[in-house]
Amino acid sequence: MKFAWLLARRYLRSPNKPAVLRLVTALAVIGVAAGVATLVIALAMNTGFRLTLQDRLLGVTAHVNIQKPGGEGLADYFALAERLGRTPGVRAVAPAIYLTVLLSSGNRARGVVLKGIDPALEAKRNEALQHIVSRLGSGSGDFVPDSNGIDSIVIGKILAEELGLHAGDYVSLTSPAGRLTPFGLVPRSRRFRIAGIFDSGFYDYDANWGFVTLSAVQSLAGVGDVVNELEFRIADVDRAEDMAKRLLQEAGPGYVSTTWMDENRALFRALRLEKLVTALFIGLITFVAGLNILVVLAMTVSDRARDIAVLMAMGARREQVRRVFVLLGLAVGGFGTAAGLIAGYTLAWAAGKYQLIPLDPQVYSVPFVPFHPNGADALWIAGAALVISVGATLVPARSAARIQPVEILRYE
Repeated sequence: MKFAWLLARRYLRSPNKPAVLRLVTALAVIGVAAGVATLVIALAMNTGFRLTLQDRLLGVTAHVNIQKPGGEGLADYFALAERLGRTPGVRAVAPAIYLTVLLSSGNRARGVVLKGIDPALEAKRNEALQHIVSRLGSGSGDFVPDSNGIDSIVIGKILAEELGLHAGDYVSLTSPAGRLTPFGLVPRSRRFRIAGIFDSGFYDYDANWGFVTLSAVQSLAGVGDVVNELEFRIADVDRAEDMAKRLLQEAGPGYVSTTWMDENRALFRALRLEKLVTALFIGLITFVAGLNILVVLAMTVSDRARDIAVLMAMGARREQVRRVFVLLGLAVGGFGTAAGLIAGYTLAWAAGKYQLIPLDPQVYSVPFVPFHPNGADALWIAGAALVISVGATLVPARSAARIQPVEILRYE
């Protein structure tokens, strides 16, 4: 091995190599580095999107939901929440009721999703309410009615900017669940004071959601003391399906459950498929670079045929000659792989830290491209690049080992 590695290094660094061979060697190294770096950056971007969306979704939505089938309300929700909250693995539980309403202020109006909450419970588990950027009060005081008894609402930052609203302004909420009067069905409408504006960092919530108390939504919807569902936060989000089954067993018959995985399955399946397709297609760059390594070695065999013949005449074995060119190709691939990993992880880290690539949050839900380099990816990327590099050496190495010294040196 020492002899083969010594000879491979001499061939790689020889100052007497033809200029074309030096150029092709440099291009082979650059090709491997470009393929590896591109793959690292692409996978870091895919992982960043997945983790960012997952974190922001889990910050404002429940891990597990328990409800009754057919949209039937839960009347005994406090007792049920207290009982299920003692289940091992449950970190927090809170009741919730959802209602789609029309929010209007002056001559401007928008449809929003209104979520009725228990402020004392929701503030501990919902990250949106932990990122209030403008408020009148503090903590659960954000939902205290004003001096005239008008209930308070907390809305998203983007919604407030689009409608020109500020903390302290008053808005009207109109529910499609109307009340029957002598003049027909009349929509229910109530005034609310904006007590706070949240910035969750997730476009859909910041632009389309509002939070009020349970009693306020129940009154606006014209229902009694019921909620749509119980929302659970659990210790291990990856075991949400197992926890959902356990909670259903604890709750008894007549309930159904959904998890954050069920509600966002299509999104994360698309991201996983995108990662696979990205790895396959960008991996072709490294494959093409491997062909460059094959060309480098083929040219080296042709250029060093007489040297190889002399070595074999002096006793060098064919296995040693074959090993020389395998090591030579492995060195070219190794240099390119190392350079690609360094460049890829450096660029991905810088782009993620300094948010170098802005995005339209209305389309992508995040304001910049998130990069999350994964150290485990480096192992299989490096392994794949080196396997391609070694594979590219097999044909030239075999050719070198089959050189006949007598034929090469006959006329020397």
